[in-house]
Amino acid sequence: MIENTSLAAEQAPCPVVALVGKPNVGKSTLFNRLTKSKKAIVDPTPGVTRDRHYEQVAWEGHPFVLVDTGGIELEQGNVITEQIRTQTWLAVQEADIILFMLDGKEGLTLEDREVAARLRRSGKAVHFLVNKIDGPEVEQERLPPFYELGAETLWPISSSHGYGLRTFFDSLVASFAAASVAAPPGLPADTISLACIGRPNVGKSSLINRLVGEERMVVSDIPGTTRDSVDTLFEQEGRHFLLIDTAGIRRRGKVREKIEKFSVIRSLAVLERCDLALILLDAGEGITEQDTKIIGYAMERGRGCLILVNKWDLVRNDKKRQQQLLDEVERLTRFVGYAPVLQISALTGLGTKKIFSQLARVHTQYRSEFSTGRLNRVLQDALAAHVPPMHQGRRLKFYYVTQVGTKPPTFIVFVNYPKGVHFSYYRYLVNHFREALGIDQSPLRLVLKERKRKKYD
Repeated sequence: MIENTSLAAEQAPCPVVALVGKPNVGKSTLFNRLTKSKKAIVDPTPGVTRDRHYEQVAWEGHPFVLVDTGGIELEQGNVITEQIRTQTWLAVQEADIILFMLDGKEGLTLEDREVAARLRRSGKAVHFLVNKIDGPEVEQERLPPFYELGAETLWPISSSHGYGLRTFFDSLVASFAAASVAAPPGLPADTISLACIGRPNVGKSSLINRLVGEERMVVSDIPGTTRDSVDTLFEQEGRHFLLIDTAGIRRRGKVREKIEKFSVIRSLAVLERCDLALILLDAGEGITEQDTKIIGYAMERGRGCLILVNKWDLVRNDKKRQQQLLDEVERLTRFVGYAPVLQISALTGLGTKKIFSQLARVHTQYRSEFSTGRLNRVLQDALAAHVPPMHQGRRLKFYYVTQVGTKPPTFIVFVNYPKGVHFSYYRYLVNHFREALGIDQSPLRLVLKERKRKKYD
């Protein structure tokens, strides 16, 4: 995909924000508006959003993970309704902030009162949004009854037309800064922030304990910016690492499948804070759809990563199964082919000594810088080897390239018709830059930007 994204991702707190409310109050409409997508199905039929949808959102440069939940119905007996309700309350438990949406057109109901009471008992920050209010006149007419809920502030909005959204979300992101933990002073300049992520029970805790617990000097424990986490600064082979704890993915009895969905959501939040990610797979189970989602999010956010096939000791005597696993991982992770794959056992220590040397190589490439002269020689070599195709009867022209960022290396290539560059040619350029610059184990961003054309171009 030809990327058109921010050129420098900030390591900022990334709260999880859950949209909660009855069916058909406008949650999915608001989700689609904020994410600029149609991932959440909008339909007046209650129960359409049966599962959670989630997406990373940035409001005025402040990132957060937005979760759209199914509508809460308190009636008993309907299996689907109960499943939706269970999913929603799991979202409440795992979220940092709750947006409780109410229907301004329908008015306050007994069900609203009960849901509000339950949300208060959750101990989370709850914001009361009264939807379907399109202007000040409607606001004066429909808002007053909702003050009976005892909310300190009611936020009148229209998820369809945008009324009130800027006022509310400006206030919301301002609260992020107030609630976040300041970065610890005196953090070594060469510190590499490292996240260990993956599905529940793939061995994250075992690996973390092994990485920081054996023959390594733990420098300090630092309060993290995500709920219930403690980041650990330690030194290994002369390098400083800040290991970002991924606490918060807790197993609760027989709800493993539901919790696995939140492993993706929490991973999204953690990925906003790290340079490199250790993504764990389970050799006993093989690579799953949830694994590929997490890897995909790391790729989308331009994070360097190592894919660690953990519990390799389970297949140590089965060469056939080992090869099947490696073939499967290679096939399903081709979209992130630059990421090294290691076979390890956090339990026995097998292969774990290779992790830090591999991390060092990835990080070196991840923060690489190149002169403009060298980059333009690489571009000209690529154009000479494979002449750009035509676009609507005109030759595509690539003028010059410059580096605009690191972590990962990010380059802007100026071209006359960026939208006319076919994906195959874009991929050729990316691969050529990778080979010429020696960036084979790190993400690389190549952004095509239009240069104002002269009349004779």
